[in-house]
Amino acid sequence: MQGAESRGGAVNGQPGARDRNADGRAQNQRPRDRYGRPLPYGSPGVPRVPDDAVFAPEEGLDEAQRLLDEGYAFHAHEVLEAVWKGVEGPERELWRGLAQIAVGLTHAQRGNRVGAARLLRRGAGAVEPFAPGAPSGVDAAGAAAFARTVADAVEAGADAPVDPAGLRLRR
Repeated sequence: MQGAESRGGAVNGQPGARDRNADGRAQNQRPRDRYGRPLPYGSPGVPRVPDDAVFAPEEGLDEAQRLLDEGYAFHAHEVLEAVWKGVEGPERELWRGLAQIAVGLTHAQRGNRVGAARLLRRGAGAVEPFAPGAPSGVDAAGAAAFARTVADAVEAGADAPVDPAGLRLRR
């Protein structure tokens, strides 16, 4: 989710100013809540996954699962995205799909039913072809089934909160 500063808004009261990383690239430095939503500058946020984080697949699975178990689907998405960006070949699609499932769960947590269902289904479709022999012990079939179940529930208007801990990444 991008804040106003990424669209030319004010940053720290400076019209048109943007947060920048050490290389001068635009980068949102605002603190975020547990669902990844930007908070006002100076607010206490939750620890973030650094933008330049690098995770090997097994390490990323462990960290993403820990975050999911604690209810931090957005942060798990950032870890899975880091793995996706670090792998090459056909396996990239598996990691992209897992990241989409995690961000779909984030949208469900935020109450965005349409966006949640779309991303959950897109992610499920991306990971399912890797079942049953997905690399790194990923439970591609289980992740796809879980994503579709949550998509069905949010489309049906279920009021129960989404529990990201239900997503088990490993077989």
